[in-house]
Amino acid sequence: MARSKEKPTITTPHPGGFVRATIIEPLGLSVKEAAQALGVHRVALSRFLNEQAGLSAEMAIRLQKAFGANMVELMRMQNDFDIARAREHEHEIEVSRYVPADAQLLTQPRLF
Repeated sequence: MARSKEKPTITTPHPGGFVRATIIEPLGLSVKEAAQALGVHRVALSRFLNEQAGLSAEMAIRLQKAFGANMVELMRMQNDFDIARAREHEHEIEVSRYVPADAQLLTQPRLF
């Protein structure tokens, strides 16, 4: 399934934008400098900060160790963002409620 390049139209913030606005920009760091401090590739950090990639648990730990960010709160933010994004497309997912075979037998009248 191809993913749209458009940002979701949700009000739940992406943690990348939050990190950019509350950590990277106030410290006056370039993406390259921040990537060096975190020990990650510049492109990987850039994609996260520009809300094109999600936050991994490893990146959250790096942000916590390097800048004192709250790893748990960042991961909650990512989870909330993912849930909100999935809810936007919930109507496109067609799945019927699963009913176990045993449950079907209980709802059918007995013939003996």
